[in-house]
Amino acid sequence: MLKNIIPKWLNGLAVGTLLFSNTLLWGCIVLILGLIKLVLPMAWVSNLLHSAYQGWCSGNRLGLKFSNAKVTTVINGDVNKLGWYLLISNHFSWLDIVVLSAIDVLPAPKFFLKDELKYVPLIGSGAWAMGMPFMKRISKAQVVKNPKLKGLDVERTKHSCRNFRSHPTTIINFVEGTRFTAAKHQAQQSPFKHLLKPKAGGVAFALEVLGEQFDAILNTTLMYQAQSNHICASFLRGRLSEVTINITLVPVSSELLGNYQQDSQFRARFQASINQLWLAKDSELAMAYAQRNAEAVLINNKEIKLP
Repeated sequence: MLKNIIPKWLNGLAVGTLLFSNTLLWGCIVLILGLIKLVLPMAWVSNLLHSAYQGWCSGNRLGLKFSNAKVTTVINGDVNKLGWYLLISNHFSWLDIVVLSAIDVLPAPKFFLKDELKYVPLIGSGAWAMGMPFMKRISKAQVVKNPKLKGLDVERTKHSCRNFRSHPTTIINFVEGTRFTAAKHQAQQSPFKHLLKPKAGGVAFALEVLGEQFDAILNTTLMYQAQSNHICASFLRGRLSEVTINITLVPVSSELLGNYQQDSQFRARFQASINQLWLAKDSELAMAYAQRNAEAVLINNKEIKLP
């Protein structure tokens, strides 16, 4: 293929341009359709919006196909493209959004986004048009100053999640709330070696609103093989060699459904359940990195022995 012939930096530049153009094109179309939907809140406009969003996902899929990165997706269980799922994942890079949106076998992915992202051109406007939830956490100090704010973040999330009932959807939640970096890991004093501390609130809210509609939880682990810890920079230089996505279906049991905000006992149990998933995910990453390092040592030893 052409990508094996051209220089890595040129491949990275070309793929980066393709992904940017893809977001620019479909982002503008989604924004226009979103404005039309404000005036004409009709089903056909909503259907066009979802078709445009699928166009963006297909463009991301094409970009990854032409990149130097080998993308491997392993799904343990059966996924129905016409179903509803809650996907929970670790978070390494901005590229995570492109990677997860490009998984063809999943229903249309929608993201829980930080409130600050609503002001990012195209990304924020496109997410607004699609009715994706912007997470604006209200601190205990703010509630003390203004008790009327209590539960407002929960209600905002519930309202956004209700918009997903009419279309098969994969709601994606980066449970750590932010991208992993060594500095954040150290500042948190995270008990996990390769992960930040999980934040269970967003997951619990989604389950509280749509738990009975979800077919399963998709417990997802993302792994990258790059020449530096800056995943996006490596990708844009054509130096990201491998992306691995491991997905395991977890049943939505009654133990995972409850009032996270007001039931302290349920909240403690739910947090313990998420922590157990994160412990297993941390072990999965540790084993994968150990195997990768062992393979690298083996390759280097073989290279040294060459005449």
